[in-house]
Amino acid sequence: MFRKVLIANRGEIAIRVMRACRELGVSPVAVYSEVDRHALHVQMADEAYLIGPPPATESYLVINRIIEAALASRSEAIHPGYGFLSENARFARACEQQGLVFIGPSSAAIELMGDKTAARRAMQAAGVPVVPGIDHFLQDDEEARQVIGSMGYPVMIKAALGGGGRGMRLVHDDARLSDALRAARSEARSSFGDAAIYIEKYVSNPRHVEIQVLADAHGHVIHLGERECSIQRRHQKVVEESPSPLMTEDLRSRMGEAAVLAAQAANYCNAGTVEFLVDEQRNFYFLEMNTRLQVEHPVTELITGIDLVQAQLRIADGEPLAYHQEDIRLRGAAIECRIYAEDPAANFRPSPGRISVLRPPAGPWVRDERGVIAGSEVSPFYDPMISKLVVWGETRQEAIARMRRALGEYVIGGIKTTIPFHQWLMDDEDFQVGRVDTGFIERRYRPQAADPDELTLDMALIAAVLDQWQMTRQAAAAPLSPSGGDSVSPWKLMGRVDLVRRRG
Repeated sequence: MFRKVLIANRGEIAIRVMRACRELGVSPVAVYSEVDRHALHVQMADEAYLIGPPPATESYLVINRIIEAALASRSEAIHPGYGFLSENARFARACEQQGLVFIGPSSAAIELMGDKTAARRAMQAAGVPVVPGIDHFLQDDEEARQVIGSMGYPVMIKAALGGGGRGMRLVHDDARLSDALRAARSEARSSFGDAAIYIEKYVSNPRHVEIQVLADAHGHVIHLGERECSIQRRHQKVVEESPSPLMTEDLRSRMGEAAVLAAQAANYCNAGTVEFLVDEQRNFYFLEMNTRLQVEHPVTELITGIDLVQAQLRIADGEPLAYHQEDIRLRGAAIECRIYAEDPAANFRPSPGRISVLRPPAGPWVRDERGVIAGSEVSPFYDPMISKLVVWGETRQEAIARMRRALGEYVIGGIKTTIPFHQWLMDDEDFQVGRVDTGFIERRYRPQAADPDELTLDMALIAAVLDQWQMTRQAAAAPLSPSGGDSVSPWKLMGRVDLVRRRG
């Protein structure tokens, strides 16, 4: 097993990977931005390296700084977590070129599955069902009209090189097509650096169901069942569960086989997730493959008893899978609620700030994974998810009851969170019977409007944060001179040698 692993991420996922490393006797190394200097993941690491200013584009997304930190710490491998560089083929390739093990699939597999049109072609060749649509980049608006003329409305316009709901637009008629194409291209360019888009037929009232796969370097591929991910807002998942209330043994078997075929077609190695849309007749269609660990991986761990992060580390170290498909047994039901620093009563507006009070829930079969403690700052620079609350029960009804109890115990002060939304959801009759789809929140959730004074306060907070950031930038840009009169080197200003040793 590796001696040291650098975790190229922050927050709760960095801590999750650190815990898996420690149980395997591996020393975890952290990286952090200036605003994360006192973050929990930095405190928990054996070593931590400053990699730049708060914006992710100047720190967590800068490949060469993370590679330099890995080399400086003499790490043998890098775990990317999820988000940031986790599905960046250039990053995986840079690791490979520097002799560092990228704990994930090869750069070639990431590249293939990251190009949604190339992935569609590969899946069709492998016999995996795909949503009707085109398998190439859309050239112009005229081609879009021709394509839609042959398949009919409604259609979904998608970014070809991205995911996470960015660059997606649902279009119902010609009147909105031009604006939707323009907006999708613009969002794709700003989010992924490429304006390429393509078109798929829209599946009405779909469910979003994904299959977890594990594949080793010895040709073995298995699946670990499904996760229901239909509770979404703005195409972003907020609640996941396993097993899916929709599932039958026959459907699970067929979707699992399709997911294994997809992984084999990509010559995939490590943990990955094959995502499907399921229509009202239980027909399923390949959506995309996430070539990384998923945020919702804990629900699979709880119903299978398999530590997915440790499995990732073992596979990356060259070990064969310890399981065969017939060994996989699903037991009970697990639900995950993503706790965001957002105000659900104000259309899920971000709520950055200092956490004044934090009292997490506890008790049997309750798992709270977070990257914050009381006194932590929730930064406006990063994703506002602060915690993943996960529960397990013998039945889905028991898991819902346990989640309701855990949410009632969860106290977070100083910021707004999505806990009230999750409490509403656990009480919703349609959710309780598993009658959900990707339009569930938009159709059923009716939050109260934000108080005008509260909105003014939030705007003032944002203005203060931006003002503080501007002053920090100006201070960093000013020449610094120690008492001896020698200027501080730009190397040190970039923080590449700012090493904090936490243990050993």
